[in-house]
Formats: sequence, C-alpha cells, structure tokens
Amino acid sequence: MQPANTQDIENIDQTKDETSAHHIRTLRIQRLVAALVTVAIGVLFLALPAYLTVGPNWLLLVLEGILLLPLLFLEYFNHLLSHRTTRLLMLAMLGVATAALASGIALLITSLPGNNNAPLLLRSAALLWCSNVLVFALWYWEIDGGGPLKRHLMRHKAVDFMFPQQTDGNTSNWMPHFLDYLFVAFTGATALSPADTYPLTRVAKGLMMIEAVFSMIVIVLLAARAVNIL
Repeated sequence: MQPANTQDIENIDQTKDETSAHHIRTLRIQRLVAALVTVAIGVLFLALPAYLTVGPNWLLLVLEGILLLPLLFLEYFNHLLSHRTTRLLMLAMLGVATAALASGIALLITSLPGNNNAPLLLRSAALLWCSNVLVFALWYWEIDGGGPLKRHLMRHKAVDFMFPQQTDGNTSNWMPHFLDYLFVAFTGATALSPADTYPLTRVAKGLMMIEAVFSMIVIVLLAARAVNIL
C-alpha cells in the first residue's frame, strides 16, 4: 500500500474541520431550538387558570427569561459561557419548570372534586400534558451524555439513551437533534414506555418514570373526570 501524499492528508484534515464546523453550527441551532421550547413551556403555563399555578401564571415565563437571557445575549455576541455555567443555568431552569409542572398537576387534582367545568378541565389537562412532554424533552436533551457539548466531544456515542443509529457504536457519527429527544418524550407520555430509544442509566430511567406518572395522572384521572361531567 502506498503512503498517502501530503495533498491527501490536507484534504482529510479539511474534511474533518468542515464536519466539525457543521456539527458546531448544528449544535448552536439546536440550543436556540431548546431555548424556544423553554419559552413555549412558559407560554403554556401563561394559558393555565390562575388557580393551577403557584403565584401568578406569568411567573414561570419571567423566571425562564431571567435564566435564559444571559445565555442568549452572550451567544449572540459569540461570548459563550463555560460549559459548567451553561449547564447549571439550564438545570436550574429545568428544575423550576418541573416544580411548576408537578405543582400544577397537584393543584388540578385537589380542585377536581368541586370543578364541574368540563371544557376548562380538558383544556387544563391538555396544557399540562403538553408541558410535560416539553419539559422532559429538555431534560433528556440536557442530561444525555452530560449535555450537548460533551455529546459532541464524545462523537455522540450512546450514554444515557441509545438511539437506533447508535447501536453499532455510531460509526457514522450521527448527531441526535432536539426533535429526537422530543420524540422520546412524546412516546413516553403516550405509550408510557420507551419506543425505539432505550434509557441506559438510572437517571434516564428515573426521568422516564416520572414523566410517565405525570402523563398517566393527567390522562387517566383528569381527562376521565371531564368526560364523566360531559
């Protein structure tokens, strides 16, 4: 076998650099998508009746804005925060959103016996169910492999979740997008079990269990009550 010449080596290095740059650009776009989904969760809570939120229903949206604005501002000016700081801000935001979701479901259950407004119950259940899917999609996106940046550095090997494209060790360097984690959250909230993507760690399994419990409460108890009223 003849050794590769200098031109061949330079072409290979250039291809690797272009591939890495493409993944970095894709990663930044996905971060923006995740930020928009975070805002969407706040908007969903804004549409909830006031008695289903702790404090005013706009509070979650304001708290998310406080946590997200530094990230988006620095991203716009190409001054990225450290991975640790970014991760802490995202986990704090997810903790606040999860607490709001859990309290919303609890308040809906406690208000159920005296509430005979079926359309309002169905709307509230739908808003909470959609919030459940979005919140846990963000959790899966953030915890898998230590976060988006670490996943990129590890060439997107399966760590917390195994997608079908990763069963061979991800030799093609396939990159999961936020939509892939949204699909995992959606199937977990509808089927109450994994579909084609499997949780590999205790953290991933625990989060999927919590999501399934929240979804089951909303679908089985609350929606059933509204239907009975009708």
